[in-house]
Amino acid sequence: MADLVDILRQRGFIEQTTHEQELSDYFEKHRVTGYIGFDPTASSLHIGSLVPIMALAHMQRAGHRPIALVGGGTGMVGDPSGKTEMRKMLTVEEIEQNAAGIKRQLSRFLDFSDGRALLLNNAEWLAPLEYIPFLRDIGRHFSVNRMIKAESCKIRLDSEEGLSFIEFNYMVLQAYDFLELLRRHDCRLQMGGSDQWGNIVAGVDLIRRMAQQTAFGITFPLITTSAGEKMGKTAKGAVWLDPERTSPYDYYQYWINTDDRDVARFLALFTFLPMGEITAVTSLRDIALNAAKTVLAFETTRLAHGRAQALAALQAAQRLFGSRDLPEDVLSSSEIPRGASETDPAAVPSSTIHPDRLAAGVPAFKLFHEIGLAPSGAAARRLIDQGGAYVNGERIDACERLITTADLTREGAMVLRSGKKRFHRLHVEK
Repeated sequence: MADLVDILRQRGFIEQTTHEQELSDYFEKHRVTGYIGFDPTASSLHIGSLVPIMALAHMQRAGHRPIALVGGGTGMVGDPSGKTEMRKMLTVEEIEQNAAGIKRQLSRFLDFSDGRALLLNNAEWLAPLEYIPFLRDIGRHFSVNRMIKAESCKIRLDSEEGLSFIEFNYMVLQAYDFLELLRRHDCRLQMGGSDQWGNIVAGVDLIRRMAQQTAFGITFPLITTSAGEKMGKTAKGAVWLDPERTSPYDYYQYWINTDDRDVARFLALFTFLPMGEITAVTSLRDIALNAAKTVLAFETTRLAHGRAQALAALQAAQRLFGSRDLPEDVLSSSEIPRGASETDPAAVPSSTIHPDRLAAGVPAFKLFHEIGLAPSGAAARRLIDQGGAYVNGERIDACERLITTADLTREGAMVLRSGKKRFHRLHVEK
């Protein structure tokens, strides 16, 4: 079986590990079971969860067994890690509904058939716990002095709201999760974001104390864009894995707009394409680099939403913005179609506008009427007021909002949309 640690390190997943040499030795000799916890605070995960999801998928592909642990029990407490204020308390019904949505999304990346991967809910063992026996048997192994030094606690202690007692218990509960997974499934590896280091180490220590066994931890770095922005944040909000929240087309567009400096890094993290091909991307420029972005968008959309939706998003982008040349030698392992475009750019209505007029700016309601996306100026105003008018996927929030050269894409065009299905491509006169 492949050494998962080497795979993850080569692709940029690893920030810290416990027992580094022992961990590598353990992977060489055993089929490893490892887990990552997912907070069920919403019915959908978002792009910020992709690093842990892909880590579990790599684990399965390397011949090991991943566990996705939904925090049905800890979700009733709230993880203070990375937060400056207390999380909203969820009901049991909300947590169960959210867990069902998370499972559907994880099933795109993991094969849960025949025990190849497990989806568990920690409410199974946390909900029945009795407080006094838990304090006596588990709580006695934790030092308050050490707990308050953990980064997750320090941030909250320094915040205006402070750290509630219920949240202070989170580290103990997560450590107990690790112990229970060891007992039930021989799980000896926990992975998570860098903000989980203190919680993971606490679990490793609890297993050493109570089970006299060695367990391991891996943390991932916080992934930001080269512009310093948090992954998955856009002007419209988070980029969700749920197609009802973020359409496959918008999901595709998020990736196609990746900063040039991030293309190779994101290919390594968010696709399964071979590293040899990805390394070659670092030397690409201009048209060839744009081709690599198209592959990145196609592959990430295929993983999250399936090949059919990825192909539909690719074709829609070709209709609206024109086809990009996809050389055979750029990321050749990708499943992306490389032949002649299957779409007809003429299928989307288009028109031109004089550059001077666009430089001065045209009120959105007037432009929507002129290009035929609304039958009159009044209808265009109603469309905008009702939130149904868009430029390049961004909702227009005011009738008098000026459409200007700032709205042009790199291709020198813009796409105006009325409702969900009516598009118009506007480009500058040459």
